[in-house]
Amino acid sequence: KKIGQNIKYDLIVLRRNGIEISPLDDTMLLSYVLDAGNNRHNMDTLSELHLGHKTISFKDVVGSGKKQLNFSEVNLKEATEYAAEDADVTLRLYEILSDRINSEKLNKIYEIFEKPMINLLSKLEMVGIKVDDKYLQKLSEKFKIRLKKIEKDIYKLSGKEFNIGSPKQLGEIIYNDLKIAKLKKTKKGSLATSAKILEDLALTGHKFPNLVLEWRQVSKLKSTYTDALQDHISKKTKRVHTSFLLAATNTGRLASSDPNLQNIPIKTPDGKEIRKAFIAEKNNILISADYNQIEMRILADMADVKALKKAFQNKQDIHSLTASQVFGCPINEVTDDLRRKAKAINFGIIYGITQYGLAKQIAVSNQEALDFINAYFKKFPEIKDYMNSTIKTCRKQGYVSNIFGRRIHIRGINDKNFSVRSFQERAAINAPIQGSAADIIRLAMIKIDKTFENEKNEAKMLLQIHDELIFECSKVNENKIKKIIKEAMTSISSSEYHMFSIPLEVTINSGNNWGEAH
Repeated sequence: KKIGQNIKYDLIVLRRNGIEISPLDDTMLLSYVLDAGNNRHNMDTLSELHLGHKTISFKDVVGSGKKQLNFSEVNLKEATEYAAEDADVTLRLYEILSDRINSEKLNKIYEIFEKPMINLLSKLEMVGIKVDDKYLQKLSEKFKIRLKKIEKDIYKLSGKEFNIGSPKQLGEIIYNDLKIAKLKKTKKGSLATSAKILEDLALTGHKFPNLVLEWRQVSKLKSTYTDALQDHISKKTKRVHTSFLLAATNTGRLASSDPNLQNIPIKTPDGKEIRKAFIAEKNNILISADYNQIEMRILADMADVKALKKAFQNKQDIHSLTASQVFGCPINEVTDDLRRKAKAINFGIIYGITQYGLAKQIAVSNQEALDFINAYFKKFPEIKDYMNSTIKTCRKQGYVSNIFGRRIHIRGINDKNFSVRSFQERAAINAPIQGSAADIIRLAMIKIDKTFENEKNEAKMLLQIHDELIFECSKVNENKIKKIIKEAMTSISSSEYHMFSIPLEVTINSGNNWGEAH
């Protein structure tokens, strides 16, 4: 048995050199299954926590900044001490954590949902996804021109030029020059210019905060994606190879880094434009498979919400149904505006939205928002019961569990501070839902990967972005691959680990780029 701390990294290094290793175990993932939400799962933290030992840090060995050495330049004695300590600490952690995983009966979660992902994600990372660098350059230029125009409009309204990216200068314009808000300061005493402050200001009808928000959004997309993605294209493969992080969230959701592809905006035209940069090889096609309203389905299943379950079974539009129930009108008379409000309530409830949050989102008074929430719970009382019992259980045991039994610890659930406690209560309500969705997609990925392997398919899984999976295959095999993907993803509703009372639905599309496929 080969034991590693974040062994996926080592697996990729060895695989690139023609060496395959198995069987495997990973101390980071053992810790993640045992203590998600309690602590971080990097070796330095785990060593201090479980062994009372402070490890030699990588920085101590190679230095930092301009003087940072490559590890191959470190003298042998220091390199040996650092590497030997790594191996020793990993083994000692494994002995402690593997005992706990068995005694706390969490080995099933580890074996079913974590271990298979090591090999699976290493394949995704090595395959990568092709990116059109010329298209990115054009898009960067487009964003640059747009930023110049927004800047001009901002300077016109403020009456002078200033550094929009400087919170200090921006604060002076808002509070001293334009006087469009009552003075607000951060805890450190500087002028407050957070996104929330600007969003609240924008609701009062001022153009200036809207322009600043737009400027921030476009700047971020340009620097994070259209500029940075060009630097991430491998010279060898001409593809981008993101790293998937297995223990970075509390709920089991994957994260990604270098580059982070999980945060490209889904609904905005700009997000769609960026997605178009991800392309298929010649004679190939990209396939996008997305779970439909998976979190609402999980809530209906977990809380046994009769009306919602019936609607899903009858393939009714869930937001129109909610609108008719909450706003008291026949389903065929639900307007687009009422459906939009109902959708905000549906998703808001999953994330534990407050009346103030809802009021802001759908532009109504706080009282109206409260009336809507009360009407919602009256029509779907099982949801209120689920929320109350989840918080009660969490207060008692310190964690919540998803439908498969994965634990998510909620540390501040009994905090004396009201705002800390309220925030953690909202997290406790959402974590089992989000965590279940994350594990459903893991099961689907594992199943598809096995099918591809058994059938010796040329199709490749490339990315997992929340509830969406991206694949690449030859155009001639498109329909066959789509069928395999859809069957695997929908079959999870009757898996051996959990029998769903409602079907899981998948939308599947294809195109020459991710924008078209999505």
